[in-house]
Amino acid sequence: MFEALKRRRPKKVHVTVSSAKLLWAVTVFELVCGFRIVMNQIPDPDWERFVPLLALMAIQWIYYGISRGPLHRKSMQLEVSAFFLCGMGLCAQTAITADGLMTQVITLVAGLIIFNCIVWFMGDADRVMKYKIAAAILGVGLFAANLIFGTISHGAKNWIEIGPLTVQPSELVKIAFILTGAATLERLLTYRHLTWFLIFFGICVASLAYTGDFGTACIFFVTFLIIALMRSGDLRTIFFICAGAGGGAALVLTIKPYIAKRFEAWRHVWEYADTTGYQQSRVLMAIASGGLLGIGPGNGNLEKVFASTTDLIFGVICEEWGLILGIAVLSIYVGWTLHALRCCKRSRSSLYAITASAAAGLMLFQTCLNVFGATDILPLTGVTLPFVSRGGSSMMASWGLLAFLKAADPRTYEEKEKRGVIV
Repeated sequence: MFEALKRRRPKKVHVTVSSAKLLWAVTVFELVCGFRIVMNQIPDPDWERFVPLLALMAIQWIYYGISRGPLHRKSMQLEVSAFFLCGMGLCAQTAITADGLMTQVITLVAGLIIFNCIVWFMGDADRVMKYKIAAAILGVGLFAANLIFGTISHGAKNWIEIGPLTVQPSELVKIAFILTGAATLERLLTYRHLTWFLIFFGICVASLAYTGDFGTACIFFVTFLIIALMRSGDLRTIFFICAGAGGGAALVLTIKPYIAKRFEAWRHVWEYADTTGYQQSRVLMAIASGGLLGIGPGNGNLEKVFASTTDLIFGVICEEWGLILGIAVLSIYVGWTLHALRCCKRSRSSLYAITASAAAGLMLFQTCLNVFGATDILPLTGVTLPFVSRGGSSMMASWGLLAFLKAADPRTYEEKEKRGVIV
């Protein structure tokens, strides 16, 4: 009887929405948002603000054609969700200012190039192992360039000016850090391998501490923990590393008093509402005034606050576009993390599982620092919201990190492996 009931039990049906339908939905969303931004400026609408959004829509569909055509990729859900975040960020920035929008679109194209280069590079695990030292040297070189040529901005020396462009090397080092760590610990966790990775990690964190970029240093530390824990599973070692990091953080707060000043207003922003807690208190008021549906693009007050397009972009979205859309944005980062964990079970080797988990964990933790820092749950560290905040280096690095999730998905190389193409 029980066997008969088992046979009659319906099988689970997995419903998957096609990438084309998702991309159409994202495009319509961007069109409606862009049109709403321009119409909100009546009687003197600025149609030039609509041009970057049109360029973004064109880039999305051109990439879709290339991906389904020459690249022979069946699944594009990851890229489409990233396009949604890019579109949301560009819409929020367009409602605030017309300056620098095309630069953001250009860096998005550069990010797509980096994304596809890394996906190709990750197609051969032996190739990754061969160039892991080169990746580490590149990362150290970027930090060295930052220490020599970097300029101080808002207390942190983390920008290099190249003519009209400014580059943040620490954003790009995130890619090299994950690649080096995963490749070093992938095959055999030995004392020598762990030591080399610890040295590279120490150089990264020491450079960030010296330049005063405390938020990015925290991101590197959490990423290191994810990589080490996935490979070793030794909680005792992780505990001692955390204890050592806590002592190092206390030392940094002593040496860098401006960082300690940020902690002064933490959880007390209303007491410092006109000084060190000014930004956080305005974000909380903006989210409350926006409600579920928002007050409309360009109608908010948070856009007048410093760093509204970078550190406080989540508050702008909630105020002008609504809390529902803000939660939708955050759900994508959670979805990527779940996707990475799912891919771990099906990935071709532990290299792909480690890189995907580290990249997803990095972006999720960075999102928490950005959102919870702006809302006074965590200290405000000044990190960006991946794909959404303004910043060319952040945009390119975000696409590079997403490539690790793409590479971990077995469907990415499925078609080429069937055709016998060496990736």
